[in-house]
Amino acid sequence: MKILVLNCGSASVKWGLYTDGKSVDGGLIERVTDCAQAVREVLFSADVSDVDAVGHRVVHGGLRFTAPTLVDDAVLEEVTRLVPLAPLHNPVNLEGIRIAREMLPGVPQVAVFDTAFHRTIPPAQAMYAIDVEVAQENGIARYGFHGTSHEYVAHRTAELLGRDPAETNVITLHLGNGASACAVRGGRSNATSMGLSPLEGLVMGSRSGNIDPAVVFHLHRVAGMSFDAIDDLLNQRSGLKGLCGDNDMREVLRRRAEGDEAAALAFDVYCDRIKMYVGAYYALLGRVDAITFTAGVGENAAPVRAAALSGLDALGIVVDPARNDAAERGERLISPDGASPAVCVVPTDEELEIANQTAELLAR
Repeated sequence: MKILVLNCGSASVKWGLYTDGKSVDGGLIERVTDCAQAVREVLFSADVSDVDAVGHRVVHGGLRFTAPTLVDDAVLEEVTRLVPLAPLHNPVNLEGIRIAREMLPGVPQVAVFDTAFHRTIPPAQAMYAIDVEVAQENGIARYGFHGTSHEYVAHRTAELLGRDPAETNVITLHLGNGASACAVRGGRSNATSMGLSPLEGLVMGSRSGNIDPAVVFHLHRVAGMSFDAIDDLLNQRSGLKGLCGDNDMREVLRRRAEGDEAAALAFDVYCDRIKMYVGAYYALLGRVDAITFTAGVGENAAPVRAAALSGLDALGIVVDPARNDAAERGERLISPDGASPAVCVVPTDEELEIANQTAELLAR
């Protein structure tokens, strides 16, 4: 079975072609300002004449979409209704689907939802402590995101350690421009840092992560900011960008190395937030077999990995400096031999996970 995967982000389009679960082609278009045009470029340049299906990453599936889903007009309408919960991502995800349907008529389109993996989170983790009726009426709950990445990485981590995923507890740290942590118990999501939307949790490239909700009311009442302006502030002008003006960790690290105080503070805030989640999820899981870094920052920024886990020796969490700083790439251990929990780096492959889930749906 030949599957085309489209992963449309807020500023990039990543794509891949897979035949029987193996990658045969792929690419990344960065600094995208027109998602529709970028998808058209992919469909014009890639060999899509005989694809059996197109798998799409869709960030927010709400309560309805808990598994890969064949796309029809009703599905598109429901995903559109969820746009306010993922304003940076669902619109471009929808654009990718619409262009693929237009240019590949008759080819099944499958939506694979970031939120689906997290539907196993228990109520004590999924519920917010607000009026239950208000929450139920408005669909307010912890949905979680980066699900395809966390699922893929947790399983690959277990395999790297020679363990059964169903018997392995992993804290996965997906650190890119968007960032989230996940406590995976026996291959299933048990807790995750993102919530109703992708805004909650870790400090990100341009998103604030955790913040006192009263900040929103304060900015509205005292600073006179509209809710749309506050939304833009927290999603587009916060995180690393808000702290030091750069949302690219490579630039933050360069400036930090040159003695830039704003970049150094942004780095510290970023890493301290990760450390807090690692400690919390260690306590929640009770037994942790591995802590795994993935995505652009997690896979490539050795200083972030070292700082985020520094001072956790009492929990058995140790990073080997030589292994961490090595130029080696790919799946690897960066903790000393015999350390428990192990500390790993596993490159994510969301596109492969989407291709596999798409193929499984069509094979039923």
